[in-house]
Amino acid sequence: MDASALNNPRLKALIEEERTKALTNELVAKLTLACWDKCVTGSIGSSFSRSEASCLSNCAKRFAEVKMMTMQRFTER
Repeated sequence: MDASALNNPRLKALIEEERTKALTNELVAKLTLACWDKCVTGSIGSSFSRSEASCLSNCAKRFAEVKMMTMQRFTER
């Protein structure tokens, strides 16, 4: 690949799209680990208990809020 290909807008857009996908996948993996360890206390069955489902939902919301606040703080600097 020559240096002029790196200036191609389509290539830049594709790279940015893939970067966004990778960051999203990383966020989901971290969220899953953190919330699973915190909320799922019983044996694994076909569904979550009501308290586990509520905990998972709240944990995911808080995790996303903190991630967004952190990202905003870094972009402000």
